[in-house]
Amino acid sequence: MGSVTVPQTVADIDLHTKFAKAGLPDSPEAWLTRAKEVAQILARDATQRDIEGKSPVNEVQLLKASGLTKILGLRQYGGGGQDWSTAYKVIREVARGDGSIGMILGYHLFWFYTVNVVGTDEQKHRVQKLLLENNWFLGGAVNPRSADLKVTDDGDHIVFNGFKYFNTGGVVSDATVLEGVLDGTELHVFALVPTQQPGIQFSHDWDNIGLRLTESGSVKIDNVRAPWTDAWGWDSQTKQPIEAILKVPFASLLLPTIQLVFPNFYIGIALGALDAAKQWTTTKTRPWPYGGDNKDKATDEHYILARYGSFHAHLRAAEALADRAGEQLRDAYAEHGEKRDISARRRGEVAEWVASIKVVATDTGLRVVNGIFEVTGSSSTARKVGLDRFWRELRVHTLHDPVAYKERELGRFFLLDEVPEPTWYT
Repeated sequence: MGSVTVPQTVADIDLHTKFAKAGLPDSPEAWLTRAKEVAQILARDATQRDIEGKSPVNEVQLLKASGLTKILGLRQYGGGGQDWSTAYKVIREVARGDGSIGMILGYHLFWFYTVNVVGTDEQKHRVQKLLLENNWFLGGAVNPRSADLKVTDDGDHIVFNGFKYFNTGGVVSDATVLEGVLDGTELHVFALVPTQQPGIQFSHDWDNIGLRLTESGSVKIDNVRAPWTDAWGWDSQTKQPIEAILKVPFASLLLPTIQLVFPNFYIGIALGALDAAKQWTTTKTRPWPYGGDNKDKATDEHYILARYGSFHAHLRAAEALADRAGEQLRDAYAEHGEKRDISARRRGEVAEWVASIKVVATDTGLRVVNGIFEVTGSSSTARKVGLDRFWRELRVHTLHDPVAYKERELGRFFLLDEVPEPTWYT
């Protein structure tokens, strides 16, 4: 893989040309190098972009140009041919530069992969070819805390209607994954539709304190149509789900897959916070002159050294656990993906590896993004410094679903040897 000169900001140079000359990375290590290059670009002006809160159009173009949006794609259609264990590390690295962009990359990759799990082989190849050849970025209107979209049968088409309070990345996406329940049944239907159409109406109401560049606001779905042939995992002739494809527990592997996206960008955000704090402490922080054991430099202060050492150790442990969980999920797909024959026990064990890192990344991440101010000093709280964005980003998404329920699941798993029942959050 060729090397890419890192520009000053997201929009400073023709990124398409630079990355196109380098080509797609050809190994897991090379993909991580590419992710680090992207993270460096994002980190240069992340604080200013967070303050401005503009829609991340340029940032999505950067992800596309770098090829990171293609990492899970089939090589035969121009994809990266990597598995989830590498993709999670890439998400983590990008979030280290900008948590918002790491998050929307993670969601895109999840929607990209969804057809592999709940679609037919024909749909998988057709959709991947479409996405890779057009270099599309994906959003998804599938938030389960909102009422299900209503899906109706209209001859050769299905029609989606409803409202979702959250729709991460949708405003800047080329296509959107919709999911709803077929009218008169309890059966769920997934389909991919173009984003730019009158029936997808964004509210542009994302105004939360953190993850300000994720475009995670609400959306109304008004008579959005898709051919029955695009209903993933359904027989378009009989208009019935194909049980061999949509059977649980394999199809429900989607839930730990997206749940593992979360702690990886949590860890990335915390690592980015530690990077920024290190830069400030080593260049700006002054030693405390009233402690009785005065030092010439802040970096000689015992409490500062000890606190950084603790942060570093705990984040290393979190990364190791995240990697182990990623390997578990990778192996589950590799061993059971072709026959879709995973047992409830195996699926549950994978889910509890994911629950473990969700708990650890939440606890460790919040401790780091809050604690960095104690080792940087009061001047580091200036808005222009931007250390607060790491806390705001992590605090917002760690509320996505209460981590206490993950702890309860793990308690039942450890004490009672019970694996969890699949839910939209487990």
